[in-house]
Amino acid sequence: MSPKSKRERKERVKKLITVLRKHFPNAKLALKYKTHWQLLVAVQLSAQSTDKKVNEIMPSFVKRFPTMQDCATADVADIQDAVSSVLYYRNKGKNIHAAANTIITNFNGRLPRTMEEMLTIPGVARKTANVLLGTLFHGMEGIVVDTHMIRFARRFGLTDYKDAVRIERDLMEIVPKKEWYQFSYFVVEYGRSYGNPRGKKALHASDPLVAVYPKSDNFWPR
Repeated sequence: MSPKSKRERKERVKKLITVLRKHFPNAKLALKYKTHWQLLVAVQLSAQSTDKKVNEIMPSFVKRFPTMQDCATADVADIQDAVSSVLYYRNKGKNIHAAANTIITNFNGRLPRTMEEMLTIPGVARKTANVLLGTLFHGMEGIVVDTHMIRFARRFGLTDYKDAVRIERDLMEIVPKKEWYQFSYFVVEYGRSYGNPRGKKALHASDPLVAVYPKSDNFWPR
């Protein structure tokens, strides 16, 4: 990213955030949870699924496995059965079981507070770690890059890349660190309100961000 491009993108993202904050003042994490462990499970289950679906199954999951220790000692097949209504439930069930055992063994049953430690937990990549660190400990070490964010960053010319890792690096250079956490949820709400899930065309002609970056009106990344 050239110095000129960086300056332009910093100014653009500042304007985008201003408009997003106006339109989505209550943007926040939609997943429901009561404990740190429950949030980790919910975030893992939300991959390739909807927050609504995860919120629907979490109460029965928690009733069946009330604590992290219960997940650690349960049969993997039983955990998989409890989450079988989400995509990739077999792999997610294995990760939940392994994550519980890893946290109990390596972190005395408490979720760690650094990115480096988070990434040692099965099923936890940077996206999940950023959600957990930002939500639970207010210690963002990056920006949550999901499908909404990938489309948003490309559509509004905030990155030159398509893969999540490089997009996150670009965004970390231009989005003020104090905004990293909230920016992610602004973008999720924007994507749900104005973007087709398949990235084709806006659902509403009154998209409030087109005025900030007119080129975006003709570019809908898949």
